[in-house]
Amino acid sequence: MADQSKRWILMTTAQTPTNIAVIKYWGKRDENLILPINDSISVTLDPEHLCTTTTVAVSPSFDRDRMWLNKKEISLSSDRYQRCLREIRSRANDFEDEKKGIKITKKDWENLHVHIDSYNNFPTAAGLASSAAGFACFVFSLARLMNVKEDLGKLSAIARQGSGSACRSLYGGFVKWNMGKNDDGSDSVAVQLADEKHWDDLVIIIAVVSSRQKETSSTTGMRETVETSKLIQHRAKVFLCPLTCLIHLNISPYRINRVTNKDNRRLVSELHLIFLILILARVQSFRIIGCVEKWNSAEGSPQAAYTFDAGPNAVLIARNRKVAALLLQRLLFHFPPHPDTDLDSYVIGDKSILKDAGVKDINDVEALPPPPEIKGNIPAQKYTGDVSYFICTRPGRGPVLLGDESLALLSPETGLPK
Repeated sequence: MADQSKRWILMTTAQTPTNIAVIKYWGKRDENLILPINDSISVTLDPEHLCTTTTVAVSPSFDRDRMWLNKKEISLSSDRYQRCLREIRSRANDFEDEKKGIKITKKDWENLHVHIDSYNNFPTAAGLASSAAGFACFVFSLARLMNVKEDLGKLSAIARQGSGSACRSLYGGFVKWNMGKNDDGSDSVAVQLADEKHWDDLVIIIAVVSSRQKETSSTTGMRETVETSKLIQHRAKVFLCPLTCLIHLNISPYRINRVTNKDNRRLVSELHLIFLILILARVQSFRIIGCVEKWNSAEGSPQAAYTFDAGPNAVLIARNRKVAALLLQRLLFHFPPHPDTDLDSYVIGDKSILKDAGVKDINDVEALPPPPEIKGNIPAQKYTGDVSYFICTRPGRGPVLLGDESLALLSPETGLPK
């Protein structure tokens, strides 16, 4: 190892996207290794709009492993963090930087401590898959720091042990998490089905009903479901198998819309009580579902799909920008902001969808006509304040290293948060 008196600090910064499943994994056959009871398929979201940025640093001057999340120090003592750290350290390789005079052997990594600083640019633990992006970035950045040679598939099996859906955030575009059959989880890995350019006009709109942390974690909800529901295994084996194959073999926005809505309705009906407690505890979520269902029914075919990620926030999928503009018009009509709200803070992410929808300011929102599916003398219902804000996004790329040192979250002089 390089002379410790130099107090060198080696750092790496990475950015990783979140993902939203269109075919859900809900329930584990192994809690420790996080092995699911069914395959799942997800869409990776554009990290420009939703992502985790993580800086990892190593130095002989660090006396223990430390981590900060969203500017607050947290403990690394949980089994999930420790499993990921052990797996990465066991795969570390020799590293040398001649300019900085740093030379680290494979053996050295076992005795060097790390500092980790992670930041989500979207609400944490609110049902927007922050743990997926977080653990994926945790594993990816540490792997690059420690010169780990494994491919993304192997890394996905490590990220899975931190948070199940994290394995899918190691790839961009459309990703399948194979449940696998091996007891050790070696074949429970993520694979990319199509990259983010496969449908460059696919649009995802997230209605953020609540950005508060969930009162019940996904882990607890899944455990209770597996223990109490007789229908969850039926969903996994009988219902999901053919649906997953349909998407895998014929990936298309139409197929995604039809299958996603079908699986979500089945999940709601079969797991009604737990789903209500964990996910749809807010009446706003049902109102958003009703808006989409009424539109789809009036058109006679799926216009938009909806799904949820273990929280009350609705994720709506439109097959192209034209449909997305029509969807956003309906959402703004039924769920307008308060009159004193700045539209720029109410619709964030890809704001070009607002232009497609013909909306420039709050006055345009107030002038939106009732959607055609509202017929007769039935009064059009508006739910001002039901939605905190909307995020417009699209399929995005997988994780990347950030070479610009100014983007690092840790100081290169101290290894502590800036």
